[in-house]
Amino acid sequence: MKKGTMLCLALLLALLLGACAPARTPGTEAGASVHEAGGREIVVGFSQVGAESDWRLGNTQSMIDAFSAQNGYRLILDDAQNKQERQITAIRNFINQGVDYIVLAPTTERGWETVLGEAKAAGIPVILVDRRIEVEDEDLYVCWVGSDFRREGDAAAAWMEEHLPEELRIVHLQGNLGSSAQIGRSEGLADAVARHPGWTVVFEAPGDFVQAKGQELIESLPEDLEYDVIYAENDNMAFGAIDALKKAGIRPGKDVVLLSFDAGGRALRMVLGGEINLDVECNPMHGPRVRSVIELLERGETPAKYTYVEETWFDAETLTAAEVDSRGY
Repeated sequence: MKKGTMLCLALLLALLLGACAPARTPGTEAGASVHEAGGREIVVGFSQVGAESDWRLGNTQSMIDAFSAQNGYRLILDDAQNKQERQITAIRNFINQGVDYIVLAPTTERGWETVLGEAKAAGIPVILVDRRIEVEDEDLYVCWVGSDFRREGDAAAAWMEEHLPEELRIVHLQGNLGSSAQIGRSEGLADAVARHPGWTVVFEAPGDFVQAKGQELIESLPEDLEYDVIYAENDNMAFGAIDALKKAGIRPGKDVVLLSFDAGGRALRMVLGGEINLDVECNPMHGPRVRSVIELLERGETPAKYTYVEETWFDAETLTAAEVDSRGY
């Protein structure tokens, strides 16, 4: 056989083998998502509370990163602007769009039975993140991933017991009323006050986890009100309180003890600088955790109903600059 004929046959054979070989889905190399390897795009609808705080922004970005196209997902993100009715509308839109999974960070604990019943009837699993809900039928959602907010409140109270005097006058800046974070952190403080006859809450009002409202509340305090501690239920309200104190010539962290929650990078730098005395961690990076839940469900496995994130707390005695620099949010 002539060399030219042999070459043509070899080329033809190579083309035939290439056509018969299975197409390689982009991203199926080592370490790629199991969804990419299956060749099916997973559509996730995420109803986020809003963008009221640094914590919330970090939480949203974590979801965006976890449910990227590179990982084999399409994320439909809806910002509820802290309104439950907007979340209910978003969930119904997700159902109509036929998403594969719904992820819900609920604004409040109650009022979800009807819309989650609709998702269940449509066969769409619902995964809760961050805050909890109260429903009679817990089968309306597959599982929940988040923080133990009551434990966070108890941790702040324990720090106060160890580090502060027996006589305390406390200003309490609450979060969004009815949310799990507000309920747990408020209960931790309330129980501690009940245990300590010398502890008194001299002012209490909701600041909705918003910096501007935290500042407004501190600026609204009567001039003759005396207080030793500001218990702010998140970092952004603590930032607002710090701005108000400085405007009034009061040194935060020195003239007034300041306690906060979330432990984002900006707040922890204030811990190092002595303006925040204690910051209890609330980790927002739930995206990879929720993605792991979906991967379990895709394999036909059952995730744990409740998954608590391991967290700690920081004060000037325990925190280092290296820890602050290593924060992902």
